[in-house]
Amino acid sequence: MIFTWILVLVFALGAIGYVFYNYNQIRQMNEGTPEMVEMASIIRSGANTFMLTEYRTIGIVVAVLALVFSLFIEKTSGITFLIGALMSSFVCILGMKSATYANVRTANKARESRSIGETVKVALCGGSISGLSVQACGLAGLVLVLMIFGGVSHVADGAGLLTKLDNINASIMRISTYSLGCSLVAMFNRVAGGNYTKAADISADILAKIRHDMPEDDSRVPNVIADFIGDNVNDIAGNCSDLLESFVATISASLMIAVILFSKHASAFTDNMAVLEAAFSKTLIYPILLAGMGLLGCVGGLVYAAVRKMGDNPSHELNLATWISAGSTLILGFICAPIVFGGMDASVLEAYGWHAGWASPWICAVLGIASGIAIGSITEYYTSTDYKPTRSLAEIATEGEAFVVTKGDAIGSRSVLLPVLLIGISLFVSGKICGTYGIAIAALGMLSFVGATVSIDAFGPIADNAGGLAESCHLDPDVRVITDKLDAVGNTTAAIGKGFAIGSAAFATVSLIVSYVGNYTPADADMVLNIASFVVVAGGIIGGALVEYFSAMLTDNTIESARLMADEGDRQLSEPGVLEGTKAPDYNKMIRLAAQQALKKMLVPSVLAMFIPVVGGFLFGVEFVGGLLVGATIVAIPRAIFMGNSGGAFDNAKKYIESGAIEGHGKGTPTHKAAVTGDTVGDTRKDVVGVALDIFIKTMSTVANTLVGVFSHFTLIK
Repeated sequence: MIFTWILVLVFALGAIGYVFYNYNQIRQMNEGTPEMVEMASIIRSGANTFMLTEYRTIGIVVAVLALVFSLFIEKTSGITFLIGALMSSFVCILGMKSATYANVRTANKARESRSIGETVKVALCGGSISGLSVQACGLAGLVLVLMIFGGVSHVADGAGLLTKLDNINASIMRISTYSLGCSLVAMFNRVAGGNYTKAADISADILAKIRHDMPEDDSRVPNVIADFIGDNVNDIAGNCSDLLESFVATISASLMIAVILFSKHASAFTDNMAVLEAAFSKTLIYPILLAGMGLLGCVGGLVYAAVRKMGDNPSHELNLATWISAGSTLILGFICAPIVFGGMDASVLEAYGWHAGWASPWICAVLGIASGIAIGSITEYYTSTDYKPTRSLAEIATEGEAFVVTKGDAIGSRSVLLPVLLIGISLFVSGKICGTYGIAIAALGMLSFVGATVSIDAFGPIADNAGGLAESCHLDPDVRVITDKLDAVGNTTAAIGKGFAIGSAAFATVSLIVSYVGNYTPADADMVLNIASFVVVAGGIIGGALVEYFSAMLTDNTIESARLMADEGDRQLSEPGVLEGTKAPDYNKMIRLAAQQALKKMLVPSVLAMFIPVVGGFLFGVEFVGGLLVGATIVAIPRAIFMGNSGGAFDNAKKYIESGAIEGHGKGTPTHKAAVTGDTVGDTRKDVVGVALDIFIKTMSTVANTLVGVFSHFTLIK
């Protein structure tokens, strides 16, 4: 087992080395004209200031919770909680900083080369820093936790510095708190970053496109610069922490279920415990090894994209990089399966419910990988301008705003069925083939090539920022043609990334719920959450309602911030010389306003996700929390898919009209303004609510897993 940890750690450190190589490559590129250098500096400074201010709040919350964990639950769990939070924070900051360097260099490469292919490589190089660091750092942190604290044990031996609970497994507590540290940072980043970027984006659209008939990224509108900053703090930093948390959560769930399986079957193997111990070691090794093989596959796919000559349609090469990453992971996972599980005793295979022998976990991983790719393809169909749904949405904009919003809602609702069907079938088949362990491995399979998916997703906001810089810095129209092409591709990759994030969250949450039920179920009983129980049903109904309340809270916060920023932008535009272009607006004041609003409104929604299961567990017990998790997950998954895909369709329908695809209905026409209204509606959906819902259900599930032993001891109403 030690050899596996060292091997995977070497893979992770090698990938981190490649990340810093790319970071250095980006830094050495030319930024362009003096105006580009100045604008990029404003964006970079604003993003750095926002993240620094945000992490002051996060740091206080993390320190307090770490102290609570070590004092009252398990003495080392506070340390692992801090490690998780630090790993997630490091990835967010590195991804955000690399994006703020890559955006202006992407625009400048388009200015110098007039080549789409060469420009794509700069944006993808910046994106790969985010993507590979997510997988490499998340995996390295977890392996270090295992190596430092002695791996995973099936013995309940944990104790806090001030208390001792008799059913706390110290190793499981360390794993779950590491995951929770990642989850907490992700929640804060998604809520605060989403509010920041979409309040800026919506207010900029209202001012430029509706009130003043100005270009989209006109530098005279101060909100535009805040929007550029928001792309980095949400679509890059927020997305990094989101998918790092999903990746870590699925590995953690796999390890926890391995412990549960051992404990459940220990009594049946009292005369042959060595066989069960060997199987236990194997079930611990494979998730770590599969994640490491996935990281290797991602490096291979991204290196391929970096060295390949790209033409005028980069979508093909980007998709191919994903396929190479996924295919390599699948092949390497297959090679590892017989090495790890070959020779596993038949009695253990039967007891664990593995019906395809040593290949059972690998088949489940294949189902997860295939589901991830398929959900991405479905998302692309419903959000890309290459296909009928988004084109029909653009065409109906000629009829006005009401038609746009209604049609967009229909597209979003229609797009829900196939992804949910895929998730349900994959989970069902995985459970049938490989039991509860198979469900966790299917979730991990979907996230095993997360480094590639995040890299290509991060390409989108970098390309978007590059296009904005091209316009706000008054570069030649030819440059904007190139960056618009990349932006259109980036919108699709971003939409696919959101679909992948939501799908992976569904898999991760289900595996966490399975491990949660197993953690409180006695070893001699079946792992069952009785949905006919009034306690479970009550929890489920409340969990579903809380998802709606959480969505409303985020939407209200964003719209209120957007209104304040639009009013401030109008005030600045009314000052003499600003609209005429002879006087620069007060960018810093607008940036401060965006940051103040985002940070003021991030605490309550973020803390809500953590305290709901805590309050429910202490008041009503473990079964109520189980119902809470199931109800929230059932409501949140289709809701998040609807939000993401309808928002993506709205955004790309607007861009389709702006490209001149509908003759006589270009920029500034009533048709375009109707599409802008749809895009404004969709902005909050896809970049605030949709992406936060997956964090909401994962955070609740991770908190529940961390505190399930405490709930078992202390329940007020029994």
